[in-house]
Amino acid sequence: MDTQSLFEQLRKFDTPTICNALEIAVGGRFTSGFTRQRLTACNAKLPPIVGYARTVTVRCSVPFDPAGRKERLQAYYEYLAQGPRPTISVVQDIDSQPGLGAFWGEVNTNVHWGLGCVGAITNGSMRDLDMMHPQFQCLAATLSPSHAYIQVVDFGRPVDVLGMAVNPGDIVHADYHGAVVIPAAALEKLPAAIDLMARKEKVILDAARAPGFDARKMRDAMAASEQVK
Repeated sequence: MDTQSLFEQLRKFDTPTICNALEIAVGGRFTSGFTRQRLTACNAKLPPIVGYARTVTVRCSVPFDPAGRKERLQAYYEYLAQGPRPTISVVQDIDSQPGLGAFWGEVNTNVHWGLGCVGAITNGSMRDLDMMHPQFQCLAATLSPSHAYIQVVDFGRPVDVLGMAVNPGDIVHADYHGAVVIPAAALEKLPAAIDLMARKEKVILDAARAPGFDARKMRDAMAASEQVK
């Protein structure tokens, strides 16, 4: 299956399902590679997003030279537009008070969507929730009514957003629960892992929903689930 077809398939599942399937695909549980604090979705009803990470650092509290700010922002947009799509912008706000000013709002979500970016994940803030591009999913740590001195500091380098370390080009899956990096070696294994996980869980769920369910039947269901291959 080609990568775009895999992306299309993975968009059908929420991010907790992807995390569970990754445990099967990589051979065990893990404590890194996903966001570890709550993020707010601009629209929790939007479907999950999958894409290649475009990484960027920003800050909001330091005044900027207008010409320099414009040059760095344009260079970031050019970087964003390169390479395979779809992309997800992963933005680390490096201020001592992340989110003082919002990088995300009506203008930037529309610009990013036009450049092939389907969403954003940031430890910073967003605003203009009712005016964002309607299909663009933004996950932010907080809200701010102002953009303050928001400016691009750097891009195309590793970032850390709420405990999720991301390298440029990493494959990221996200929805209103949060985000997770999909290791390249696990990508093609995920459809089969999702199917196996669903069949294992079905044994337990069917037992739990049946009349007369008790602790003994739970034990039996767990044993039967372990036998599903």
